[in-house]
Amino acid sequence: MLERQEKTALLVLVCVVMVVLATHLLFDAFARPLVAAPYSDEVPDGALVILEGSIEEVKKTATGGHRLLTVNGTRVFLPENVAGNLDLHENESVTLYGIVQTYRGKREVVVASAGDIRVQPRGD
Repeated sequence: MLERQEKTALLVLVCVVMVVLATHLLFDAFARPLVAAPYSDEVPDGALVILEGSIEEVKKTATGGHRLLTVNGTRVFLPENVAGNLDLHENESVTLYGIVQTYRGKREVVVASAGDIRVQPRGD
């Protein structure tokens, strides 16, 4: 049986975990657009960016099941765990969040989850 102080400590710990989880979810939903910089060549590696535009090219990598997109001339890397959950096509308009990195001398935006990419509905 837990003592009174142990019960209090457990309750405080559960509350802290809930606050951290709620903060994380709220940040993902609302604050990311406030802290993400629009992608440009001047944005340093490691920065969170937002990139909007049309998909010009979709390619699979030779190994690993990853995908490479070209969006407005910018290379976008989708790891296998992200690429497998998406059905993307050329000429679709997208908004995506990712981290800038330089890989083998080429700058790219790395997308961490499928939720970081939104396909814009076509305005037929």
